[in-house]
Amino acid sequence: MDEYSGGEQKRPALSRRTLLGSSLALGAGLVATSLPGTSPSLFGAPVQNEKEKTLLILGGTGFLGPEVVRAAGAAGYTVTLFNRGKTRPHLFPELEKLRGDRNTGDLAALEGRNFDIIVDTSGYVPDHVKRTSELLGPGCRRYIFLSSVSAYQDELPGLRNEDFPITVLDAAILESVKTIPESFPHYSGMKAHCELAAEAGAPGKTFNIRPGLIVGPGDRSDRFPWWPHRVARGGEILAPGAPDSAQQFIDVRDLAEWLVRSAEAELVGVYNAVGFPGTVTMQELLHGMKIVLGADCSFTWVPDDFLLEHEVGPWMELPLWIPSDGKHDYGTEKAIQAGLTFRSIADTIRDTQAWHEKERGDAHKWRTGIAPEKESKVLAAWREHARAEKQEL
Repeated sequence: MDEYSGGEQKRPALSRRTLLGSSLALGAGLVATSLPGTSPSLFGAPVQNEKEKTLLILGGTGFLGPEVVRAAGAAGYTVTLFNRGKTRPHLFPELEKLRGDRNTGDLAALEGRNFDIIVDTSGYVPDHVKRTSELLGPGCRRYIFLSSVSAYQDELPGLRNEDFPITVLDAAILESVKTIPESFPHYSGMKAHCELAAEAGAPGKTFNIRPGLIVGPGDRSDRFPWWPHRVARGGEILAPGAPDSAQQFIDVRDLAEWLVRSAEAELVGVYNAVGFPGTVTMQELLHGMKIVLGADCSFTWVPDDFLLEHEVGPWMELPLWIPSDGKHDYGTEKAIQAGLTFRSIADTIRDTQAWHEKERGDAHKWRTGIAPEKESKVLAAWREHARAEKQEL
């Protein structure tokens, strides 16, 4: 997420938690801004508000951040960004930008400042979150922390609803981790303890959001975008695992819009932010891509065991695929009842592919996805395996 998205790419074990925990610029026109204390009217003229609404994003220039800027601007907030100025600093020249670095403890630009809403998209180290929440919590109305479903304990079975046990780290580990890169090997527990730190610094004001896989235009992780790209290329496609395996992800725009609505609704507590209201299978998703993109392709389904035997890597080599023994499901009911809505998956597919073609094109070097030669080799081996099994019968 935001400035340190690369840290979520590590893949130490075959589980939803570790796979999720291992790894757009939208332009000035997307942000509704005007004079301080005003908001745009229907016809573009400033309309005086009773009180200026202010929102601070800790981060703000990565993947989710720009969409929060857009949603907050549309809701009439005056938006300020606090970050290091390293990730796409050219974005949003019209916004106030405060410079600092949570890794070094440099929060001087935030001292003496009050904002109605704090949106923490860059919290990975509990001590960092503790410092910012203690500094900003007393003066804010809501402290919104972007956590992760990776915060749940991985070893226990069952549906991950918001009351499912979270990962608890030893005090020695918490004490030893000082910087964001150092937190990545302990991603699950770090996110869980960041939630606790946010609540401790802004008691009764904290809204902890646990997303799963965030997708949509601007997704530079390449995890979801690889599939529309591969489907659009056509031909025989290696489809991984069980066709009826459930898929859960959320469009970054839906997440950002709900985040801002949650602030308006005064929500507090912990909420999963994953899709969808009903089950969406891998087969439905891939065939949906074929239809939406008008692709000339076919799918050959290959089971988990065969893929693992042929050293096909889950999640990064075949994005969204996790072998059945490492997969978890996450409850959505609480967030849906609290107003989380989802645009059509067709829109997400179409917009993601359009963004890729416009912004990156054929020259893009993919961080994910099976190489064409390896895909062909595995498909050929699967066909031979299927023929051998048929002859034995």
